Amino acid sequence: MQHIPGGTYQIGTNDRTKGFFEDNETPKVTVHVGDFEIGATTVTNSEFQAFVTATGYRTEAEQFGNSFVFHLLASDETKAANQPVPGMPWWYAVAGADWAHPFGPESTLEGLADHPVVHVSRTDALAYCTWADATLPTEVEWEVAARGGTDYDHWYWGDALMAGGTYHCNTFQGDFPYTNSAEDGFVGTAPVHSFEPNGYGLYQPIGNVWEWCLNPARIPLSSLAMLSAKDFAAMDKLEPNLTFATRGGSFLCHDSYCKRYRISARNGEAGQSSASNLGFRIVRHVTDQVTAPAAARAGATHPADCCLPRR
Repeated sequence: MQHIPGGTYQIGTNDRTKGFFEDNETPKVTVHVGDFEIGATTVTNSEFQAFVTATGYRTEAEQFGNSFVFHLLASDETKAANQPVPGMPWWYAVAGADWAHPFGPESTLEGLADHPVVHVSRTDALAYCTWADATLPTEVEWEVAARGGTDYDHWYWGDALMAGGTYHCNTFQGDFPYTNSAEDGFVGTAPVHSFEPNGYGLYQPIGNVWEWCLNPARIPLSSLAMLSAKDFAAMDKLEPNLTFATRGGSFLCHDSYCKRYRISARNGEAGQSSASNLGFRIVRHVTDQVTAPAAARAGATHPADCCLPRR
């Protein structure tokens, strides 16, 4: 866990050329947070295995009997036995795919202990958090931590994705979604300590896997700035398939298709979604946070983004 000092920060961006209008990532706003701790990495397969071993927990993908697998990660046999998602043929709804079988029922976690756990829904992530005496970050907390103490809106290493001619995160190179040249070294997920951390010691908040957040998606930043983790905790009792915020992008992000692999970029998925590029990291609060008035708690949810099919 990495300590993030409480204080006043800015989130969002004033650059309207990068993102999507409906994501409500502009304009920048000032936010206040208390001290908190956040995982240096997303939760790994080995960490999630410890949770399952201790509790016997079964993920929603296991209960539903399937999860979404990106086509380049599935074997020919798996693709032949399952159907591509209509309108999104690079995704397959694979029977038997889950966190322990990430590419299909014949796959295992061999060699993937230090990779991020995937195929976890928001409900699964919250169950892990309860076991670990933690919670998910709000979008405010996530963005403050992801910036790493810098003033950059897009990437914590600078204003260019390829600063210094070097890859700093795990995204998609090549002709999306057909051919990944893997110039950054990875077709799928990367070990969680790949690439350099940001100034707060966080590894790969950009790329690798989308990260679940505590709050519903696309709340206007001006409203989000007035809310804290306490405000959203009660929403755990709400409909689990509401659209909740996800952040950071994944190994599938490519500028030709998804521009949401930036610090200020916002996204959302149905809470019961699970896929081969969806994980989470945890937060612990050091000090109590101020709860905003109930009148500030409005925020509509939207359909899931094109990055993932909806369960």
